Amino acid sequence: MQIRKSIMVAILAASAAGTANAQFMTAAEVKPILDVTTGSWVAIREWEGNDLVYFTHLETFRCGLSGVRYGINSDVADTPYALEECFEGTASPNALDPAMHDIYITLPLGSVQKITVDVKYDDGSVTSMTFDRASIQIQ
Repeated sequence: MQIRKSIMVAILAASAAGTANAQFMTAAEVKPILDVTTGSWVAIREWEGNDLVYFTHLETFRCGLSGVRYGINSDVADTPYALEECFEGTASPNALDPAMHDIYITLPLGSVQKITVDVKYDDGSVTSMTFDRASIQIQ
């Protein structure tokens, strides 16, 4: 319940900082949300003999980001992750188009024990998080 309340407070704060329709297009709008949802930034799923590392949550708030980097089994996020373009000027700028862009990377099964992620916001600030496999693995 406390996490839900924190997320709602972050969304309301982001909405107040942005436009009335809260499209979440800038660092000021997305950073409060991503700060309280760090545990959702990435996820690992075992699928058809591979580890799929999903970046779906970050993709959803990509319009306020200028980049994402990750490091597999490392404390250094040195590999760029290509975010889908932001569909500015549309009714849903944060929508995802899976036909145009994968929301995950594929690695050998069991190879990911931890992942470090750096999120760079469009204001130049960076937040880094490291996740162990057990904390982000989904079924």
